[in-house]
Amino acid sequence: MYTIRSLGSPTIPSPVPASVFVDDNRRILENPYVVTEGHPSAATPRSLEIAGPRKCIYFEPSKTKAAIVTCGGLSPGINDVIRAVVMELYYGYGVENISGVRYGFQGLIPSYGHPLMDLTPDVVKDFHLAGGSKLGSSRGSQDIGEMVDSLRRLNINLFFCIGGDGTMKAVQLIAGEIERRNLDIAVVGIPKTIDNDLSTIDKTFGFDTAIAEAASVIECAHVESKGAPNGVGLVKIMGRTSGHIAVSAALANNDVNFVLIPESPFDLYGEKGFLAVLEHRLKVSNHAVVIVAEGAGQEHRPPDDAAGRDPSGNIRLFDIGVFLKEEIERYFKEKNVELNLKYIDPSYLIRSVPANASDSIYCMLLGQYAVHAAMAGRTAMVVGLYGGDYVHLPLASVTSRKKVDTEGTLWRATLAGTGQPAEMRNKS
Repeated sequence: MYTIRSLGSPTIPSPVPASVFVDDNRRILENPYVVTEGHPSAATPRSLEIAGPRKCIYFEPSKTKAAIVTCGGLSPGINDVIRAVVMELYYGYGVENISGVRYGFQGLIPSYGHPLMDLTPDVVKDFHLAGGSKLGSSRGSQDIGEMVDSLRRLNINLFFCIGGDGTMKAVQLIAGEIERRNLDIAVVGIPKTIDNDLSTIDKTFGFDTAIAEAASVIECAHVESKGAPNGVGLVKIMGRTSGHIAVSAALANNDVNFVLIPESPFDLYGEKGFLAVLEHRLKVSNHAVVIVAEGAGQEHRPPDDAAGRDPSGNIRLFDIGVFLKEEIERYFKEKNVELNLKYIDPSYLIRSVPANASDSIYCMLLGQYAVHAAMAGRTAMVVGLYGGDYVHLPLASVTSRKKVDTEGTLWRATLAGTGQPAEMRNKS
């Protein structure tokens, strides 16, 4: 499952000034807790390939041409990754021919007319100071064959793809088409999703920054909620299919009373429903802070609200934030109870800011490790953290989403920190 495909045997001595190179035979265990009783002593546990510079590389630097693309939604740290890839290629390996593909995979389709961007250390020197992507991004699928045609026409040897699970699925198809044509093009993914919901990987870049930004917004909501009788600060946080940002931001802030996430469905009405529990909270403490992930409560979608799909093929979510705001206001109005609700949706503010210090370091290392892998001829893979170590992972292992475990430590800590009930459901 964790075998990384290689384009061939690397024979060229690496110019990277590393005192200790990573031996290809050195691996990390998938599960460090190995049970030996009842198993053959010769059995080999599944393991992952450690990331890092190799003693010999596959591509001749002076003849190598690299391309970088960023796809999908924005996330803090994209520009840091671009800069790290360019700097490592240029100074670490002597690769000077580096191009940025503009506006996602559209940049590989000639009919869109997006010119490539020449990337040098001088061009990227200040990239990390800005949020967003200096290369631009886009959503939606493009023709795989046409993209590979472009890579071949442009004489690209190394293709670095920065994106989330949808992007990695496309990268997997691109790598497959390259293999079918027997082309010497190394394809390496660098996983990006602000929601931190890629399977297998410990953490995706931008997540730490998102938590810090969200925590600041939550503090504002808390101040607002305490400023008036029956004050409610309602904050909608990004999180389409998982509540990792909502949960972590709530734990980082400690002023949150309710965290609503996709993994934990809730009833609105009834004795144990969210609105009744919120009412009780206001009677006791006179204020409340509610965090809702954008994908939470989709079971309450109004019948006349058509779902549809976005350009990436995802089912369109209905706006749970606005819906909750209206339902809360309606509920208390019908009870003739004063309510002072402030609704905040900081989604695009959170994802568009520059990376913080933690994410900047992480992005730099991801970019460097991606270059080491590609120059050694590794392909159809991503770099990422696994159990605290930087490793190589096959693309297929990160194309699904991980959820908040509602039986796990993080969710239990959230319930303890907020005081909300473990379930807000009326038993049938």
